[in-house]
Amino acid sequence: MDFIITEVVKGLKQLYNQDVEESLISIQDTRKEFEGQATIVVFPFVRFSKKSPEQTANDLGEYLVANLEVVTAFNVVKGFLNLSITNSYWMELFQSELLTPDFGQIPSNGKKVMVEYSSPNTNKPLHLGHVRNNLLGYSVSELLKANGSEVYKVNLVNDRGIHICKSMLAWQKWGNEETPESSGLKGDHLVGKYYVIFDKEYKKEIEALKLTGQTEDEAKKNAPLIREAQAMLLAWENGDEAVISLWRTMNGWVYEGFAVTYKNLGVDFDKYYYESNTYLLGKDTVDEGLEKGVFFKKEDGSVWIDLTDDGLDQKLVLRADGTSVYITQDLGTAQMKYDDFSMDESIYVVGNEQDYHFKVLFLILDKLGKSWAKGLYHLSYGMVDLPSGKMKSREGTVVDADDLIAEMVATAKQKTEALGKVDNFSEEEKESLYYKIGMGALKYFLLKVEPKKRLLFDPAESIDFQGNTGPFIQYTHARIKSLLSKAGFTAGVKVDNLLDLSATELEMIILLAKYPSEIAAAARTFSPASLANYIYEVAKMFNKFYHEIPPIVKEEDEQMKQHRLNLSWVTANVLKEGMRILGIEVPERM
Repeated sequence: MDFIITEVVKGLKQLYNQDVEESLISIQDTRKEFEGQATIVVFPFVRFSKKSPEQTANDLGEYLVANLEVVTAFNVVKGFLNLSITNSYWMELFQSELLTPDFGQIPSNGKKVMVEYSSPNTNKPLHLGHVRNNLLGYSVSELLKANGSEVYKVNLVNDRGIHICKSMLAWQKWGNEETPESSGLKGDHLVGKYYVIFDKEYKKEIEALKLTGQTEDEAKKNAPLIREAQAMLLAWENGDEAVISLWRTMNGWVYEGFAVTYKNLGVDFDKYYYESNTYLLGKDTVDEGLEKGVFFKKEDGSVWIDLTDDGLDQKLVLRADGTSVYITQDLGTAQMKYDDFSMDESIYVVGNEQDYHFKVLFLILDKLGKSWAKGLYHLSYGMVDLPSGKMKSREGTVVDADDLIAEMVATAKQKTEALGKVDNFSEEEKESLYYKIGMGALKYFLLKVEPKKRLLFDPAESIDFQGNTGPFIQYTHARIKSLLSKAGFTAGVKVDNLLDLSATELEMIILLAKYPSEIAAAARTFSPASLANYIYEVAKMFNKFYHEIPPIVKEEDEQMKQHRLNLSWVTANVLKEGMRILGIEVPERM
């Protein structure tokens, strides 16, 4: 509604002889309990109108009704000016913009953005927490693309360290040369099995040592298994060929397993980074920081940064023996990623337990004078719980991503067959539909909640064909496609200007017209949740419209019939494209 903003600027000049920047004028959707479709906030104008907010709003409302044909009436609620816009304006907008094939496509904004997500460890399969991470990272990437950015999706794989050696050592001791082929297990599941075995055997050793009089902490440090794992890590870092060979073999099994899970989740990456290649990075950055006086050395030779003036604490960036800590590596990796892509923004999709780490990381990079540090953002998200309680990965009770996907598809099958609507589908069509419904339910349930919030995921609740769920939106899309097919709909046929729109049709056009601004708003806040909930509102509004009007296919007025089919077609497109951004497929029929 830029034309209203332009006219408000003229009105303020004429009424109060005041020049006002367009950017200072805010237009909102009118709240449902008041008349109107557009609301102007007038509080900022009071300082130069020298009148009350109500009188200022009245002055401006009278000016707009007199000078804009499309503004038919206004009402004032405190400092809010609610404007009623003619039906003809909305109808013209619908036909000139919403009916075009490229509606909702936002041109390039010239920004390059990196989204780093997934970041799995190669010692166990992906679990429910990883699922939220992957779905969030993928959908934010697609959201930013839809908003005109060039996006690079990257995955930093944690493929080295003591946790990896634990799986390797356990396989060496108890594996009997077991492979994914010989066991019939996915590679990541096989390696995860030995991580769990290590933990169980390690705990036995700790208990045995405690019986000899050692404390819990002493026993944890002295247990033979942990010492062997530490020795293996040292051998890996020293390039021991046998250890490196085993590491490559077992990581290879894991990557093959991950590839299957990523495909089933529908996520992808443009580039992989590996911690085994990046763990030595950052030492140059430490030298740079010492030169600039950003870091300081303690007497033992360790290097630190003092962030107490910034409300944080002192942070170690290099150990006394010259070895890296996590922050050292992250400093180096951040520089390498920027050198590779020169992006304007870099988003790290990582759980909220790392909030402090990223505050420190970004602050250090800023203090080092990295021009690109201002574009770094930690997309922090909360944990996912199931009704049965929190996951614990090291105890073998992890909610496995592959099991979860299989359960979702099986539940979708059971619920869909109970409705009896797939009797005329082929077996292949049924399997495809169950997968789309199951994954749509899972993805939508996890994405409709703001990332920062911890959430309770109930698989049964997520697969519901009513309410704020993925299957409800999928079913609405399929219903529209069926309607268009039955009516022999032809796209692109416009109608004469209709002035007798029903209240629900008008609401639908206004809601659909918001689609591009909803994408922009969701992209600005890196929140697929706001887009998900907008799509749900569109689906809900269509169902209201569908039940209120007489059957469209039986409508005798050809103009009205075409208009309502057009409205249905635009709705289907918005649902399909919006869900695609969330990584969700919508079936053509259900």
